[in-house]
Amino acid sequence: MFYVRGWRRERLCGAPSPGGLILEAGLSSRAKAAIAGAILVLASGSTGFSQVELAQVELAQYATAPQPAEVDTALVVSVDVSNSVDEHRYRLQMEGIAKALEDPKVLDAILTGPRGSILFMMVTWSDRPQIAVPWITIKSKADAAAAAEKVRKVPRQGGEFTCLAKMLRFVSDKVVTQVPVKAARLVVDVSGDGSDNCNPEEPSRVVRDELVAANTVINGLPILEGREAATLAPWFVENVMGGPGSFVLPAEGYGDFGRAIKQKFVTEISGISSQPSRYALQPGARTDARP
Repeated sequence: MFYVRGWRRERLCGAPSPGGLILEAGLSSRAKAAIAGAILVLASGSTGFSQVELAQVELAQYATAPQPAEVDTALVVSVDVSNSVDEHRYRLQMEGIAKALEDPKVLDAILTGPRGSILFMMVTWSDRPQIAVPWITIKSKADAAAAAEKVRKVPRQGGEFTCLAKMLRFVSDKVVTQVPVKAARLVVDVSGDGSDNCNPEEPSRVVRDELVAANTVINGLPILEGREAATLAPWFVENVMGGPGSFVLPAEGYGDFGRAIKQKFVTEISGISSQPSRYALQPGARTDARP
């Protein structure tokens, strides 16, 4: 956070005062350049008090005006690590995500976007969610390789239950509110091999709808392996998927996870409106996905 004092030329920085102006660090480059110029005007000693007031008004306009997006997509990848995910399955997921980040098609989707960059974060969840890979900017092949390496190094931290609603609440309260720069799209990518079995105080639909109301798109990647394989994709449609253009793209078991996550990344990052699977949200359908 930057603090610029507008009333006293001899002290441009310091503690907030009634005449001061607080500027958030997430301003665009254009706004920061304007602020730097105004600071020089204030510091030069050649302006009168009325000009100082004018400079403060100009700074306030830049601080409060809507800022353009700096990245195309802020992508939160949320991975199930509950009791059903053994070491082998865990490694299939981590390696699948890492290879997807390194894939030429995914990298092309990142670099050919209007801004040529995305934000990436990974959350792991079971009984409780946690940030496994903090926000990282990807705008080059080297950035993608660095993000992939971080994913590969995440140690396995399992749990007993599949607490999906609790994970969505964590994402809503602790993740999407902390995006470091403005993104044109905010996407949460949820994968898992089972429905919520935590008996949460609030169902996943409730939190899902809150996220959608906050302009977040939630896509699902159900892993169709085990006793819920036949019913999991429809459950994701009804309880997880939400937002304009949202979709569910199943993996046909853990061995298919790498293929599915790569296809999912290309679709999410490029903003392709075509539907990647039969579970995609149909045009004109309700975004809350209730039956």
